[in-house]
Amino acid sequence: MQSLVAEYESRQAEFEALRRAAIVHVQRLLDEAGLNIHHVTSRVKKPASLADKLRRKPGRHHALDDVTDLVGVRVITYFESDVNVVSKLVEGAYQVDWNNSVDKSKMRDPDRFGYMGVHYVVRPLEGTPEFRGLHLRAFPLEIQIRSILQHAWAEIEHDLGYKNPDAVPREVRRRFYRLAGLLEMADEEFMTVARLSRDYGATLPQRVAEEPDSVFIDAQSMKFLLDTGTVAELDRRIANALNVTLLVGWPDPERPQRLASLLQYVGVHSVGQLDRELQRHADDIERFAVALLPRVRQVWMPAGGARPGTSLTHYALLRANEHPGLDVAEVVHLLDLSGVGSEQTLRQGVTEVLRDLRLQDEGSTVRQLD
Repeated sequence: MQSLVAEYESRQAEFEALRRAAIVHVQRLLDEAGLNIHHVTSRVKKPASLADKLRRKPGRHHALDDVTDLVGVRVITYFESDVNVVSKLVEGAYQVDWNNSVDKSKMRDPDRFGYMGVHYVVRPLEGTPEFRGLHLRAFPLEIQIRSILQHAWAEIEHDLGYKNPDAVPREVRRRFYRLAGLLEMADEEFMTVARLSRDYGATLPQRVAEEPDSVFIDAQSMKFLLDTGTVAELDRRIANALNVTLLVGWPDPERPQRLASLLQYVGVHSVGQLDRELQRHADDIERFAVALLPRVRQVWMPAGGARPGTSLTHYALLRANEHPGLDVAEVVHLLDLSGVGSEQTLRQGVTEVLRDLRLQDEGSTVRQLD
């Protein structure tokens, strides 16, 4: 036993190189498959852990490559369905030692949720670029694949010290059964939510074209509208009037959500309603944008161009200024502009622009929504 531990300690650099190659290879497989994974980790077993394992299982390990988990990679997916997808990738990219691999997802007993997931013992295939030149290129690796809920269960269970289900006290075991069912249901519900979300996004173009009043303003519909239709057209019109670039592809993943919240605040709840409002007040929105820019250039265009949805921000400011139940400061808050400009300055600028343009006197400001 001591000789194996000593050999292992002397070869730590080799095992560390194997770990780096393994995680790079697994990450490449996931990236090429286009999978959205929660996280991927890897580790090299500590010499003390190896010594403990050899003490607990005397006579079972005669050489280092008899120990199959010296180097391990763990893939945590968002959904249980992705565990199967990642499993297929691993099976196609490695030589699997089926005698030492366990598909624990096949265990369907109600108390087995915590042990679900897939544990592979594998060896790299000949010619895999990440492993070329390594002394340990044919050494066994352990790859674990779990959903995030399976992982949470396993981590808590490990922290409680229950490595063997038979060692769990009866009064605690009943609670485990109940939790197992709840977590399994949660995993299934998350998968259903993800599927419904994908289906919703896939049908958006058709529903926006055929029944716009039935499509609510939310982050997904807002993301779609920023690239097409009246919003995109009015954005381009405003950018041209300002003689600036429309920053298509602006890296702000939270902007659709902020714009959706903004429209909800000013009383626009459907795509059809938004389309009518923008078409009705397009001239006023453009004039307002051109007049407001010199007063708030740093706030409005920090990157030197107009961000997608600029027509919506100007519409909302107009709407908030004209409706007694709305507040321009709340619009600023929803747009998360308070950190780059004074709310008071922006409010004052909006008021001055409206006065200068005489929009109120001319009766061409945004009126009460239908």
